[in-house]
Amino acid sequence: MKKKVLVVDDSAFMRKLISDFISASEEMEVVGIARNGEDALVKIKKLSPDVITLDVEMPKMNGIEALKKIMSECPVPVVMLSSTTKEGAEETIKAVQYGAVDFIAKPSGTISLDLHKIQEEIVRKVYSASLVPISKLLGNPFSSSNYPEKRNRHKEMANPALKCEAAPQMNDKQNPALILIGTSTGGPRALQHVLTNLPSTLDAPVAIVQHMPPGFTKSLADRLNSLARITVKEAEHGEYLEKGTAYIAPGGFHMRIMNDESNLMVHLTKEEPLRNGHRPSVDVLFESAGNLGGCNTVAVVMTGMGSDGTEGLRKLKENGNVTAIAESHETCIVYGMPKSVIAAKLADEVVNVEGIGHSIMKYMR
Repeated sequence: MKKKVLVVDDSAFMRKLISDFISASEEMEVVGIARNGEDALVKIKKLSPDVITLDVEMPKMNGIEALKKIMSECPVPVVMLSSTTKEGAEETIKAVQYGAVDFIAKPSGTISLDLHKIQEEIVRKVYSASLVPISKLLGNPFSSSNYPEKRNRHKEMANPALKCEAAPQMNDKQNPALILIGTSTGGPRALQHVLTNLPSTLDAPVAIVQHMPPGFTKSLADRLNSLARITVKEAEHGEYLEKGTAYIAPGGFHMRIMNDESNLMVHLTKEEPLRNGHRPSVDVLFESAGNLGGCNTVAVVMTGMGSDGTEGLRKLKENGNVTAIAESHETCIVYGMPKSVIAAKLADEVVNVEGIGHSIMKYMR
């Protein structure tokens, strides 16, 4: 049976294009269209779609307000369509916060005449979202009320996840520690869980690849930085890694970690081709860490489509002292990347997302 799709956009042109793309798919059919958030709520209750495409920028009720109402009144998987402006990026990160499964960046603004360039991405992401159980999207793990305020970040909460009695100690002066994280669809929510469970005294840097297009990773880093007790930032080319700081690879750039004398340094490039359909790629990050020598590494693979990270982890394990953690099927929004790692027998632990921070800390002093 085909998945039922509701297309929501204030532009008739965009509604037509998106509907045509989805209707051309053998797995999906468009059962309705809506011009704004108010219209969408009525259509959802009437048509019971399996998934919705929702424009961020709309009159009457914008995409964010519509999403909040949808998730509270008639929850259904949602894929947001957004422009790549600074405001659009910030609103998109909010959308993920309020329960959107994924988002798609329009190639040239609110009304993109060249939307055909991303036809394959639209079909793939909308279909993937239609398979996500709504139970995994409910609740708001991003709420700042769930976490200590940034100004209190050095005052650690009484959290048993941060106690590491009898844990293997992997961090010492001769062998510094490095934490690597790779994720894709559903990643912002998963990163929220993990980074907010790491203490400000974390004795290692964190390097992160989150599959996102250019223009969105800065907003994600700023949002996570406002909640986590460690520092979270978008990585910059040539900067040295500092303990207690997480570096998110910028969209459109591969990120490698390299040795510069006794320091670990970020190397960014956008000249190399996509790997596994992505730039940044988790494989590229993991492979680079395998060339460092002397680092004790924790590598984490979380929710996402595809298998990015598996081959990189394989090479990392061949070349270094590595503990690999995969997110469990139970908490993954999309059980693709972790499933691939587990199937390849590369995972040392399989953990629900809420416990990944604790698992990381087992290997830290």
